[in-house]
Amino acid sequence: MVSSSVTTRKKALFLDRDGVININNGYVYKPEEFEFTQGIFDLCRDAMDYGYLIFVVTNQSGIGRGYYTEADFHRLTDWMLTMFRDQGIEIAKVYYCPYHPEHGIGRYKVDSPNRKPGPGMFLAAAEEFGVDLSESVLIGDSDTDLQAGIAAGIGTNILCRPPDNYSAHQ
Repeated sequence: MVSSSVTTRKKALFLDRDGVININNGYVYKPEEFEFTQGIFDLCRDAMDYGYLIFVVTNQSGIGRGYYTEADFHRLTDWMLTMFRDQGIEIAKVYYCPYHPEHGIGRYKVDSPNRKPGPGMFLAAAEEFGVDLSESVLIGDSDTDLQAGIAAGIGTNILCRPPDNYSAHQ
């Protein structure tokens, strides 16, 4: 008897945070400042139904600039993940880059390959979770998001710029 050992690679939905998951109110790090965009929960549920793992990939230069701490970011992220779980959505992992090559302070003044437009966060997810990037989708709200997706080999890269007042509470 011959056994086949074909490894199935997973497809993923990569979401930028500020501007895609939440309204981009600039350096958001408190739950009371965080407004989910309209339709984000439906989008994620649909992606899960189609077998996609969901990842958040976010530049967080506010940490590097000293506007808030990594602990502040983690507190908000834990709250955000709870809100997703309450909607029946599991986020596989949140990848973030706190560095900025020009405006970072101290140890955060780094030109990191994880900072979009670099592909580092996507490549890390592919390695850690066995993601087939060519079968995956990125939704971002900036050119640097798309540049990162293309550099990583993401199959579908979507630019989404919802109106500033497009929140889930409308």
